[in-house]
Amino acid sequence: MITGSIVAMITPMVPGTMTVDWEALRKLVDWHIEQGTDAIGAVGTTGESATLDMGEHLEVIEVCVDQAAGRIPVVAGTGGNSTWEAIALTRGAKDVGAAASLQVVPYYNKPTQEGMYLHFKTIAEAVDIPIILYNVPGRTACDMLPETVRRLARIPNIVGIKEATGDMDRARELVETCPEDFAVYSGDDATALDLILLGGKGNVSVTANVAAAAMHELCVAAMAGDTERAGQIDARLSALNKALFLESNPIPVKWACAEMGLTRHNAIRLPLTPLSAGYHQAVRDAMAAADIPIRTTTENPDQ
Repeated sequence: MITGSIVAMITPMVPGTMTVDWEALRKLVDWHIEQGTDAIGAVGTTGESATLDMGEHLEVIEVCVDQAAGRIPVVAGTGGNSTWEAIALTRGAKDVGAAASLQVVPYYNKPTQEGMYLHFKTIAEAVDIPIILYNVPGRTACDMLPETVRRLARIPNIVGIKEATGDMDRARELVETCPEDFAVYSGDDATALDLILLGGKGNVSVTANVAAAAMHELCVAAMAGDTERAGQIDARLSALNKALFLESNPIPVKWACAEMGLTRHNAIRLPLTPLSAGYHQAVRDAMAAADIPIRTTTENPDQ
């Protein structure tokens, strides 16, 4: 079972061309391993999966797996609103050595609960890889209910869920009613501590892109029941958790990574746009409160 801080990692890009910055991607994987991140989440929402073509999508996963070189697992975002496309991506991820697949609830087409069940069941039966479900109704306009999750949890290679509603009653129900070996992960940084203390197995984190060591430490402390230490870290990250959603994810977090010198500014694909200037200081202030080093305060878009 994968536990701890699973970074929902950004996909670095080259300003101007907006091609994937492969060198920066490899450096990011190494940086996360150095910082203690427990697993890489490649090409999810934060990785701009919606704007990568299938070839780029699979190549990002392959490069992450290659660079990680077995040091930490790579969870590949291979979901989609087309069951057959999700199967193709998941097969590709398995072929290049991903440890698990993250499967988002189908978006836009708004399937029924039975449609969701059959979608995930079909993928699980088509590809022999551990599958983590991903429920994020704020993005998909579709909410997978706990009873559907419990049905899916009986399928052997569906091993967990990233629950991103921030609803602790929902989280408690999932932890208490799903099989013991079915992992419930937070998908909401602001409430991750609470979910882990309920019995969750970690956090699939946006904040870990910039506060990797702190998020790892928070998860370790929370899973060990050290509420005092975990609470201290959570309080330090609180403003950052909020600031990274001042505009649509991953707009603020990509800008913050550039401020740290991990990537370059304004390297985000349309229809997303760079972080509005009016939010720059708020993100910097939140980074400072979390003790995140800032490399520069320049506004050079190519830096």
